[in-house]
Amino acid sequence: MNRLALFDCDGTLVDSQATICHAMQLGFTANGLSPPDDSATRAIIGLSLLEAMAALHPGGDAVAHDALSQAYKAAFFDLRTRGLADEPLYDGIAQAIAGLEAQGWLLGVATGKSDRGLKHILEHHGLHPRFVTLQTADRHPSKPDPSMVYQAMADAGATPETTAMIGDTSFDMQMAKAAGCAAIGVAWGYHDRQTLLDNGADVVAEHPSALIAILDALR
Repeated sequence: MNRLALFDCDGTLVDSQATICHAMQLGFTANGLSPPDDSATRAIIGLSLLEAMAALHPGGDAVAHDALSQAYKAAFFDLRTRGLADEPLYDGIAQAIAGLEAQGWLLGVATGKSDRGLKHILEHHGLHPRFVTLQTADRHPSKPDPSMVYQAMADAGATPETTAMIGDTSFDMQMAKAAGCAAIGVAWGYHDRQTLLDNGADVVAEHPSALIAILDALR
């Protein structure tokens, strides 16, 4: 079977926290609410928007959470349109992707972002052609539901035994464990090392350059 390295996006491939936090502040303010602290926003990065808003505004109902989601999306799109969205690749990610591909790994993404947002990031960084499967919140339940991983494995012709989920949050690790694949945490993202280990990480990579050796050791 094919080997599949499945990456999260925000906090794993790109450092988008500044723009996410800014858009969240704008979205809450547009709805007449006090915006959450940036630390609270970082904690929910990776969830689908409705789940994220429910966590950040637990006193709201479904209508309020939908309004916040729409305001957040509008704010994020406006920031991006005006050239104010900052979503750089982490140092070493491009090299890690090239190295894994050279060793025969198929590559994919499983993210809480929308199709539009993921496509923009991958095309901006010239990475879109490198990935054989792209799974987003537009077509799946929120992490940690394993639906994204199951579809990615089907697309790539991989099995849980030949798949590794690489991500920076507890949601990624829980999703990997639910799908039965390897769970690789990354130390450069938004949840700390101990949180990743407590939520099922088999190992935590300190830098993208460590990913090839870690995946080789697991598979």
